[in-house]
Amino acid sequence: MSAYVPNTRSDREHMLDVIGAASLDELYRDIPAGLRLKGDLTLGKPLSEAELYRELGAIAEKNTGAERLVCFLGAGAYDRLIPSAIKYLTSRSEFYTAYTPYQPEISQGTLQAIFEFQTMIASLTGMDAANASMYDGASACAEAVLTAVRHTGRRAVLVSRAVHPETREVIETYARAGGIALSDIPLKDGVTDAAALSSLLSDDTACVVAQSPNFFGLIEDISALEGPTHARKALLVACVTDPLSLAVLESPGRQGADIAVGEGQSFGTALNYGGPYLGFMAAKAPLMRKLPGRMVGQTLDLEGRRAFTLTLQTREQHIRREKATSNICSNQGLNALTAAIYLSLLGGEGLREAAEQSMKKARYLQKRLERIGIKPLFDGPFFDEFAVKLPADAREANEMLLRNGILGGYPLADALPGAGYPADDRAALFCVTEKRTKEEMDRLVSLLAERKGAGK
Repeated sequence: MSAYVPNTRSDREHMLDVIGAASLDELYRDIPAGLRLKGDLTLGKPLSEAELYRELGAIAEKNTGAERLVCFLGAGAYDRLIPSAIKYLTSRSEFYTAYTPYQPEISQGTLQAIFEFQTMIASLTGMDAANASMYDGASACAEAVLTAVRHTGRRAVLVSRAVHPETREVIETYARAGGIALSDIPLKDGVTDAAALSSLLSDDTACVVAQSPNFFGLIEDISALEGPTHARKALLVACVTDPLSLAVLESPGRQGADIAVGEGQSFGTALNYGGPYLGFMAAKAPLMRKLPGRMVGQTLDLEGRRAFTLTLQTREQHIRREKATSNICSNQGLNALTAAIYLSLLGGEGLREAAEQSMKKARYLQKRLERIGIKPLFDGPFFDEFAVKLPADAREANEMLLRNGILGGYPLADALPGAGYPADDRAALFCVTEKRTKEEMDRLVSLLAERKGAGK
């Protein structure tokens, strides 16, 4: 690395002397020796700019993304149609280079974009207020757990086994560090067992966490969990991994949830090989001051004009440390802007059309698969994802599909061990978005039928 540090040898020696270090190696003494690089990096001979671009392009070509494959993989990240205007608008320098709008007098555009994002998220979730965005859906859900613990003063949390396994992992990490006791809510027919929840609740329960549509794509009855949860004065956290579903399903707020969190990738952000994405968080008014991150508010300036400012800032940099809620330090501003533009461009009718197309196409594929003997794992209503049992190992089926230009479903055996998911290697979760065509779905069915026939 030293060859790429633009300081002279004397500069480095002076800095080391000031901090009392004998060498650069001493700065890394806390890193185990076995993890440190020994020798130089094998970077090869120096390249010109043109040669470097050519080599990096060849490396990038080894990746095969959804732009070249027909994608039936969902499980938390969704291949959706993205209006071309989004890339143009988000690439404008005033948005692309902007960071946190600490100075409202020169940040009105950024502040307004965040305010509009918050307003639309609050409307979709049926909540009173939303904050500026979180890192991603999983960490947003974990932050909601911390919010419930702060609000109630309790330290026990119940999490449905139908919550996305990666979200559960993040919650467990937060809980382990915070001394929070986690317990599972079992499933019945692929959805959260409301009857079992009642027996698990106690006076120490801070919140109940459930997801709808859940990890299997099934639509949960969040309102069935509200009664027993609130009877124990606990909070109900509703997680929404695919927020496009909110265009056609009852909002978490109207179903009695206190906090709604989720992943906003479906709102105009490409798959991007897994990120960056954005989380969202919205809550009822009594919890507004307990939310992490920032909240932009609307006001009037001295001349009576509409203006925007950071109204609530609950980070330790802004308020007394003991009053701070979280050190979330990035509001994923560009991704939140992307979501705001997407929601504005589609509007209510466009969102509903995209959601309804996804639902109808998913049902078409499910029925086609049933005709060739591939049955669903569960009978409940679903949005745009559904679990099936394939005639052979799901991973092997995916390898065959990939050779034919199709990204297949998520093998459920890959889910976290002991999380309550089907252990059958043949179980897979398929997703159908508005982007998929009848021809693509028919081809998938044809390939699986051929494989099923060959396996007899």
